[in-house]
Amino acid sequence: MAKLSYREAVAAALAQEMRRDPSVVFLGEDVAAAGGVFKTTEGLLDEFGPVRVRDTPISEQAILGAAMGAAMTGLRPVAEIMFSDFFAVCWDIVANQIAKTRYMTNGQCALPLVIRSANGGGSRFGAQHSQSVENWAMAVPGLKVVAPSNPADVKGLLAAAIRDPDPVLFFEQKSLYGTKGEVPEGEHVVPLGQANVLREGDDVTIVALAAMVPKAQKAADVLQAEHGISATVIDLRCLVPLDTSTVFKSVSATGRLVTVEENPRLCGWGAELSSLVSEELFWDLEGPIVRITTPHIPLPSADFLEDAMLPSVEKIVSGVVELVD
Repeated sequence: MAKLSYREAVAAALAQEMRRDPSVVFLGEDVAAAGGVFKTTEGLLDEFGPVRVRDTPISEQAILGAAMGAAMTGLRPVAEIMFSDFFAVCWDIVANQIAKTRYMTNGQCALPLVIRSANGGGSRFGAQHSQSVENWAMAVPGLKVVAPSNPADVKGLLAAAIRDPDPVLFFEQKSLYGTKGEVPEGEHVVPLGQANVLREGDDVTIVALAAMVPKAQKAADVLQAEHGISATVIDLRCLVPLDTSTVFKSVSATGRLVTVEENPRLCGWGAELSSLVSEELFWDLEGPIVRITTPHIPLPSADFLEDAMLPSVEKIVSGVVELVD
């Protein structure tokens, strides 16, 4: 095992897959010589050269148009959109072209490509650079959606995404880039669509994604120590494919569900999960499903205001205590 940061795990995954498969190429703004604006791709240009690691113009349409064309001709491109907010600039290519080509060609044309992007708040970048947009992607048929919470999953899930035959949107929570953790050395692949049960408890199931996962874990510690509440914590990892079986099994045992979502409340991924649990496990529930989310507002850039809007350990603890009591 090696101790890597979340950002170093990105480069480790890309290097692993580029060494394994010469058809894997990488492109985006400032990803080559500069090593990425978040320093997630340092060293790749030196090892793989300017043919396989390419800087692009400042044009999200050009980046994804090139990636789509490359995938259609047999390559496995990984494209970087610097901030996930910028998907709004190129959403037609994502939602109407990349997501639908395999379907519209009756499987004759596959698009094995990955679009990486820095997602979410917590870094004081303001309303246009702090959005959590995974629920945008989840709503589009034909896309797989991944959001890792720790360095080991960054490496393993990104490797799986690159090997996948379908287009994958890979959301890296930017406030996690500096966090560190143990990462398996050598080849490491984590299958898409398998949630991770981080701890097991008897009283409530807490489901979280990306940066909300460490907050959920800390909340579970507080709940046990200060309130005697035993919580299961599940890292969802992927929204598409969605591992409902792991969630259902836990909720059936605990009788309570709390989702912790960074995206705005309206139409968040927790709403879909809540609907599914209500349909399948209504008679197993011992109380209402609780969703802890960001309010349906643009995120402010002031530190104390941003912190007040995002889900926190305190908000999770309060929500769970109110539900269980």
